[in-house]
Amino acid sequence: MPPAPEGGTAGLPAGTALAIFETMATIRCLENRITRGLKAGEFRMVFYPVRGQEVIPAAVSAHLGPDDYMVTTYRGMHDCVAKGVPLTELMAEMLGKVTGTSKGKGGPMHLSDPRSGLMVTTGVVGGGLPIAVGLALSAAMRGTDQVTVVNFGDGATSIGATHEAANLAALWQLPVVFVCQHNGYGEHTAFSDFTRTARLADRFAAYGMAAATVDGNSVPDMYWAAGEAVDRARSGGGPTFLECLTFRLEGHSFGATTGYVDPGRLAAARAAEPVGRYRAWLISDGGVDEAAVAAIETEVAEAVEAAVEAAVAADPPDLDELQTDVFSSIEAVPR
Repeated sequence: MPPAPEGGTAGLPAGTALAIFETMATIRCLENRITRGLKAGEFRMVFYPVRGQEVIPAAVSAHLGPDDYMVTTYRGMHDCVAKGVPLTELMAEMLGKVTGTSKGKGGPMHLSDPRSGLMVTTGVVGGGLPIAVGLALSAAMRGTDQVTVVNFGDGATSIGATHEAANLAALWQLPVVFVCQHNGYGEHTAFSDFTRTARLADRFAAYGMAAATVDGNSVPDMYWAAGEAVDRARSGGGPTFLECLTFRLEGHSFGATTGYVDPGRLAAARAAEPVGRYRAWLISDGGVDEAAVAAIETEVAEAVEAAVEAAVAADPPDLDELQTDVFSSIEAVPR
């Protein structure tokens, strides 16, 4: 972290700095609880770890309101939390319970909660960018000041739809922020093994949009870069591509190994993991009392456990839900 100026946390208001920490701590605590439940056989679901990527959505969402849109991927639990999806409903949806955001029918890879602005979670790599451009176009046509943020990994930058979406967003100057959570690996393939591009921001700048490479593990860097991008979109200045450099500290999915990662690099990344790093920085350089930080952690742990308990106790959807919220009923399908 950069040194904090006198009387502040690198220019972040103290309330904002602590709110970002609360979001990061919630993400970490929820992931720890999910992982523990999966290991114990308490939960049965697919899960894509986000450990190491907590800073990015926490800093970006600090600039967004409930009316702003977000699109994310199957590795998006942290984005859901940061955008404000209620923990109880989020956990219930992941466990396939009727009290979930989509009555348990979306599951962990297809989460949606329009009330908080989380519009789509897609399991299709790169599939969220065209959807985000459509949402941004809708806001532009309706004359609102809504901003759309779309999250995706570095692997998605090799998908054709990604570049079609970026080109249209730049051409039409749409209010969208492309947030590439560049964790260094497309599933199990290292970044350097699938492209010779040194900086993805250079590639997207060629479409005629603002683009920047940011330290995705630095709260101040992410906060200010995201604020500039959101302000640009909201004021009619068009899209921005943010290449947020981070590191995925666990395997591609729960149960997957990290054997494809250089051991030394992984050990260094784990030693510098962002939640503990930011916690220490708040106390040592930000002038935040450790008791205030500990109180946030206690509240977060209680909220996460309450959400898990409620989700576990909830019922699965009834069989009649199979034909609810779909395009047509079984009877309407020609035979």
